[in-house]
Amino acid sequence: MLVALAAGVLSLNAVFQFEALRVAIDTSYATAFGTAGSNSLVLILLDTQHYGTFIAQVFFGLWLVPLGYLAYKSRMFPKALGVVLIVAGACYILDLLAAFLVPELQGAIHSFAVIPAGIIAECSMVLYLLVIGVKNPKPANSIAAAA
Repeated sequence: MLVALAAGVLSLNAVFQFEALRVAIDTSYATAFGTAGSNSLVLILLDTQHYGTFIAQVFFGLWLVPLGYLAYKSRMFPKALGVVLIVAGACYILDLLAAFLVPELQGAIHSFAVIPAGIIAECSMVLYLLVIGVKNPKPANSIAAAA
């Protein structure tokens, strides 16, 4: 559910990027608003798109935490995978908070925490599912019946 919200936010967010491109290349905006006004409008649209990505990041981060918890508690995945997913979710939220509370550190936090944690966690989950697959727990009834 949270990932679906994030995808919806990102889809809607793409409109701002598209409109910024339209304003930048369409000369009628420069004629109507002046070059400075047209450039300012492009920057406003790109800033809106940038912060819209942060809004989607909330949902991506909040999605990874319960996914990691479920992977950790179930016996279908390695516990380390669950821990890495939870850490990546926390890094997404930390990055979002840094963007608003300490914007000058946000770039460093994004480069050293979010990108590695996100890549490691999400790629590990995908590779584990593709290469190894989930472990099927054996029901207690079949073990007792076999004895």
